[in-house]
Amino acid sequence: MAIIITDECINCGACEPECPNTAIYEAADDWRYADGTDLDGKVVLPGGKEVDANETQQPISDEFYYISPDKCTECVGFHEEPQCAAVCPVDCCVPDDDVVETKEELLAKQAFMHKS
Repeated sequence: MAIIITDECINCGACEPECPNTAIYEAADDWRYADGTDLDGKVVLPGGKEVDANETQQPISDEFYYISPDKCTECVGFHEEPQCAAVCPVDCCVPDDDVVETKEELLAKQAFMHKS
């Protein structure tokens, strides 16, 4: 499953540089599928949704750091554990029960975003 940042976030920013998928953004910042990935132009995500990887997406939160669930792989394919949760001083990076994915799905997502 993807990781979410709860409203207990203190906006310290410790998690953002740790994400190998660049899936973590500061409150109110726009995001792109292309940020920190090999995605470019029109792509079909593993779930079937077609997007322009370079198009700006609306912030998921305007109050605290947030994680794009379409880009989160729980660090599968990179690390043994989610790095955001490992460095969070207030333990607000937790599994998102609304976005449940198997390890195989997370590995496929990681391979899709990082083709090289």
